[in-house]
Amino acid sequence: MFTGIVEGIGRITSATRGNIVVATSDTLQGIEIGGSIAVNGVCLTITNINGNSFTVDIMPETLVRTNLGLLKVGDRVNLERALTLGGRLGGHLVQGHVDDTGRVVSVTWSGETMLIGFEASPGVMRYVVDKGFIAVDGVSLTVVTENKGSFQISVVNYTQKHTTLGSRQVGDLVNLEVDIIAKYVEQLIQAHSPGITTDFLQKHGFLVS
Repeated sequence: MFTGIVEGIGRITSATRGNIVVATSDTLQGIEIGGSIAVNGVCLTITNINGNSFTVDIMPETLVRTNLGLLKVGDRVNLERALTLGGRLGGHLVQGHVDDTGRVVSVTWSGETMLIGFEASPGVMRYVVDKGFIAVDGVSLTVVTENKGSFQISVVNYTQKHTTLGSRQVGDLVNLEVDIIAKYVEQLIQAHSPGITTDFLQKHGFLVS
């Protein structure tokens, strides 16, 4: 489990279809082989540690659902170590289970604040609400506006400097993970909803008994 508060930026030193090697100077403390780390918001298992770099394997399903398959040597990635019990939850509950990718469709500025618009699939947008949470490349963000097929977030100066969002451009593909609480609420409502019944129609005046 993660919080969406990025701890550091790593740089890809090796990339194949099966694994990537990430170099980082500030996100290795406390991690070990077999442990979890979020790379661009994707929960991955560390398979090797060598000096100031680590290796993670990437399954075919992950390549299909995320932007990790597009990574090449020299690319920067957002890194977050797994949450420890008793730690501060500064963002929101992020599983590292990416739902889908989205695409940057606009980048504008309001003073020093960067406003980024994303196009997303209906499967993602059904859970996106104004002022709600969403993780973009593993960064916990608040939705500023949303419409049928897209949403916008604001990126303050600190986040621009300490994550990869500050360098995002129109056309870039990003990893999206919606708020897990929204999924639970939807499932609970569906499980307890009787649907449209005769009693419902009579109660609301659509049928006369």
